[in-house]
Amino acid sequence: MVTLRGENIYLRALEPEDLEFIYSIENDEQIWEVSSTQTPYSRFLIKQYLEHAHKDIYEVKQLRLVICSNDDVILGLIDLFDFNPTHNRAGVGILIVEKSNRGKGYGAEALGLVKEYSFTHLHLHQLYANISEDNSVSIRLFENKGFIRVGVKKEWNLVKDVYKDEFLYQLVYVH
Repeated sequence: MVTLRGENIYLRALEPEDLEFIYSIENDEQIWEVSSTQTPYSRFLIKQYLEHAHKDIYEVKQLRLVICSNDDVILGLIDLFDFNPTHNRAGVGILIVEKSNRGKGYGAEALGLVKEYSFTHLHLHQLYANISEDNSVSIRLFENKGFIRVGVKKEWNLVKDVYKDEFLYQLVYVH
């Protein structure tokens, strides 16, 4: 699909072979803060999830895509979540797994591809993101892609006994 192919990366659907990759991400406690996860996932549950990953975004209200380099190295994930076709909006989240792959433009390229796909193929009116106040890398990424901070959820997330604010970012499609 040309829409989901960029200069340095492409986005693809989940495959059954992604089981160990997803398992490692979902059970990485360092990522739990950004994913609002509190408990580990079993391989069995992830296998079930992957068996249903082919379902349409209109049915499951989510689309998870794998970010791959053009030489087929898995770099991370980008998700559309809380898809709402009535109001033509969805949340977006992104993760570049290895720190050595961050800061190389892969996340920006993936977000650009998902923006284009969302507005062109899903006919969304807006995308939004929820970003922790101390996640300066994500804040910069989303702001550089045109997202605007429209709100602050005060003391929204409890992380290691400290309440953190969460910023709400929106990108409204202008026709």
